[in-house]
Amino acid sequence: MIVVEHELTAPWQGVLMEPAAGSGAGVVVLAGSSGRVDRRRARLLAEQGLLALAVRWFGGPGQPAGICEVPLETFVAAVDLLESRGAERVGMFGWSKGAEAALLTAVHEPRVRALVAVSPTSLVWCNLGPGLDGRERPYRSCWTWQGRPLPFVPMNESWQPAEQDGPVAVRGSYELSERTFARQLDAAAIPVEKASAEVLLVAGGDDEMWPSLRYAEQLAARRRAAGLPVHLVAREDAGHRPSFPGEGPAAPSEAFRYGGTDRSDALLGEAAWAPALGLLHGGLRLPPA
Repeated sequence: MIVVEHELTAPWQGVLMEPAAGSGAGVVVLAGSSGRVDRRRARLLAEQGLLALAVRWFGGPGQPAGICEVPLETFVAAVDLLESRGAERVGMFGWSKGAEAALLTAVHEPRVRALVAVSPTSLVWCNLGPGLDGRERPYRSCWTWQGRPLPFVPMNESWQPAEQDGPVAVRGSYELSERTFARQLDAAAIPVEKASAEVLLVAGGDDEMWPSLRYAEQLAARRRAAGLPVHLVAREDAGHRPSFPGEGPAAPSEAFRYGGTDRSDALLGEAAWAPALGLLHGGLRLPPA
């Protein structure tokens, strides 16, 4: 399908991918802690008939350099833009920290009708990097809503990686922090049951960044407890970076271990692809929980 790219510079850096024959549905595409504009995934979704908008949500002009007190209104503005371009149904497709952002936006913005959260967390975490003031400590929330920081879980800085050389698996730092700050978990839990959106969760059990499959199961349990539908696609042998049809395997990292294998990550992405597209287009109706 022919896709037209529109470069954006305001209110944030981004790209709008407009398919020649759209379905009337739009999607906000959010990358993880790389801070990049996820052009490749946005184009992939646009080729499936979705009006796809990928934005830089930190590290750009007027934004915090790190994931520190990022206003959720940033993503509400993305919903506004898609609607202004004719999208009648708006969804969000977020991966890792982008999934955390997408989940929280859906909780606070009822116009988000579909949500695909890939390798998600069920908790709000503390900042990664500096805020607008240039400071990284003391810890603050990653997110704000209407000017107020959301409750969050800090990191236990005593954690040390098992690896002496090469890429590091940081999952243990999140698990230790959960144990250390157990009393703060309830306040920091993402209330996904408040989201009006239909929800698809995608996670691998071999995720070495954080325990995304356990988090996805917690999110699903909250939806089910509230009598709301939810769909979970998982593989025990997949890692943090599922690859969807047409993407190819993720590039190796010199810094982090992500878990999984090229094959298991591709199989998870393949299993999730049709449900994700159905949900975003509005053709997938989740059964009652």
